[in-house]
Amino acid sequence: MSVNHVRPWRNIYRRKSRQIMVGSVPVGGDAPISVQTMTNTATTDIRGTIAQVQAAADAGADIVRVSVPDQDSSRALKEIVRESPVPIVADIHFHYKRGIEAAEAGAACLRINPGNIGDESRVREVIRAARDNNCSMRIGVNAGSLERDLLEKYGEPCPEAMVESGLDHIKLLEDNDFHEFKISVKASDVFLAAAAYQGLAEATDKPLHLGITEAGGLTTGTIKSAIGLGNLLWMGIGDTIRVSLSADPVEEVKVGYEILKALGLRHRGVNIISCPSCARQGFDVIKTVEALESRLEHIRTPMSLSIIGCVVNGPGEALMTDVGFTGGGAGSGMVYLAGKASHKMSNEQMIDHIVEEVEKKAAQIEAAEAETQAAE
Repeated sequence: MSVNHVRPWRNIYRRKSRQIMVGSVPVGGDAPISVQTMTNTATTDIRGTIAQVQAAADAGADIVRVSVPDQDSSRALKEIVRESPVPIVADIHFHYKRGIEAAEAGAACLRINPGNIGDESRVREVIRAARDNNCSMRIGVNAGSLERDLLEKYGEPCPEAMVESGLDHIKLLEDNDFHEFKISVKASDVFLAAAAYQGLAEATDKPLHLGITEAGGLTTGTIKSAIGLGNLLWMGIGDTIRVSLSADPVEEVKVGYEILKALGLRHRGVNIISCPSCARQGFDVIKTVEALESRLEHIRTPMSLSIIGCVVNGPGEALMTDVGFTGGGAGSGMVYLAGKASHKMSNEQMIDHIVEEVEKKAAQIEAAEAETQAAE
């Protein structure tokens, strides 16, 4: 990480973890925290699934998971993997043969749930298939499907039970000389998930896949994920994340990036800083921000934009952003570039003008980066 000596309270010291590869994407070590999502189409709907994978990738997903519940899905997976722009993780439950088939179909990673995939001999067969096909794995411990012996031992799903389950299966993989894996200990209860991840982070150096499972709809799930994942990431825990929402997978990717952007851990696209608006606003802040979010979705270059309704906080926020607009009077406001007041612009023309300024700034940043890379 880059240490901020001027504002040390912004520093996050990431936990040191082993690095693995999920296809072409490094997970763990000093790699950027990757963002994942999962398709919700029928996997046998090959064209629909590929379209959803592409949409998620366009939104910034580094990795996409696809469920493989039956043989027809295994057959479809081969074409999905072939056409996917990002590594595909095969989600395996109950039948170990699906894991073998998925590895042979070219999946970059297999997600197995220790609580429902079967006995050790079956897990060993999946490990062998993963090794033979250069496929990594994720141990996916879930509070809702813990092994029966652990539930009997602890009485209910608890952090200790989840960590013990994870460590048992880490041992099983390592006893079979398989080390290319990451692990998750998910729960829908934010407290349970956070405590389990903290315990696991102390017990192993394996890369951690973070998630609050079954978090809910767009609003509820976003809040629960921001609290649970945000706190863990703030503590330096986590190497890849998936936000679980009852919503379009693209929304999961957007929320995941926003969590990482808020913590300064990953940057992609325009970070819009805007006020909630009040009677002082010189223009309709809410509608303006909605329009700008939509029209700036194509920008991938990291940069900042402030949209503030009045001069109380507008100039101060603009000092810290690449482009800014602060509401004034008489139907116009002030445009800020690189933190400095630049020129006035009418409210009616402001959205088109801000889009132009952001696109121009993004092009400048990209050109400067290209020049730096060429010089190296």
